[in-house]
Amino acid sequence: MGSINIEGSNWRLVEVGRVVAINGDHPATGRIGVIVEIIDHKRVLVDGPSSDEALAMPRQSVPLAKCLLTAITVEGLTRGARRALVEEKWADSKVDEVWKSSAWAKKREQQAKRKALTDFDRFKVMRLKKQRRFEERKALQNIKASS
Repeated sequence: MGSINIEGSNWRLVEVGRVVAINGDHPATGRIGVIVEIIDHKRVLVDGPSSDEALAMPRQSVPLAKCLLTAITVEGLTRGARRALVEEKWADSKVDEVWKSSAWAKKREQQAKRKALTDFDRFKVMRLKKQRRFEERKALQNIKASS
């Protein structure tokens, strides 16, 4: 008979070891953590031993509605793992480096910078954009005139 090759989907599953980003109106919004235990179909136990203080979060129960599943996983993490094991596996998987190099984290950082701009900073950005646009149009006119 023929052989059957069964492959799993590429979907992000709610599983122990999946790194999640917290969003919404939760006290830990903007932080990341790893699922340590699945409490029920609506809640998970999350622990975030990140070395970056802005991303670290204490172990707590979080509703899945407040979690955004990332593509990052922590390999070898068992259900209900204690803090020391989670820290060890977190470091082995290099979650902090992978997260900081992701487009998601870069976009969040860019949004935070823009949100922190003052009125004068926004004015300076507008002026720089106008100057760039002027230079681009002038270069385009020179190219059109020469051809």
